[in-house]
Amino acid sequence: MFEVLVFVYENYWRGDACPELEQLGRKLSAHGFEAEEINEALVWLDGLNLAAQNTQLTPDLSPHPAVGRAQASTSMRVYSVAEQDHLGAQCLGFVSFLESAGVLPAPMREIVIDRAMAASGAPVSLDDLKIIVLMVYWSFGEEPDALVLDELWDDAEFRLPH
Repeated sequence: MFEVLVFVYENYWRGDACPELEQLGRKLSAHGFEAEEINEALVWLDGLNLAAQNTQLTPDLSPHPAVGRAQASTSMRVYSVAEQDHLGAQCLGFVSFLESAGVLPAPMREIVIDRAMAASGAPVSLDDLKIIVLMVYWSFGEEPDALVLDELWDDAEFRLPH
């Protein structure tokens, strides 16, 4: 499924540029993706579209006041046992890192967690979580900051320790 999501991200720069799911399915099939993989990705994308449509962000990516109360800076997100098991320590640490860096506001974090929980396989790999984060930004028509984008695309396997 994640290969399909990467293809969609690379070929449709913004979520609103992406064709309807039925047409997208035909295009993915024409590009040689397996029917089961396409179906799983389309169901996942439908959930992402629904979550993004029901969440409004202001231009600075903070929660829109009309959508309810913003999360207080002293709030703490407590992850359920199911979330901890499905995401694993490495992914939860990465989400925490993005939040503390100020690039993943609470509403987007919740969509990332929701979409990660909807992904098959447990625990979700860090590389797959990075794709999910990119897709959440994509669904809002936002591009992450250059440093964040670098962190999301960076392959730690090839880093040299200093």
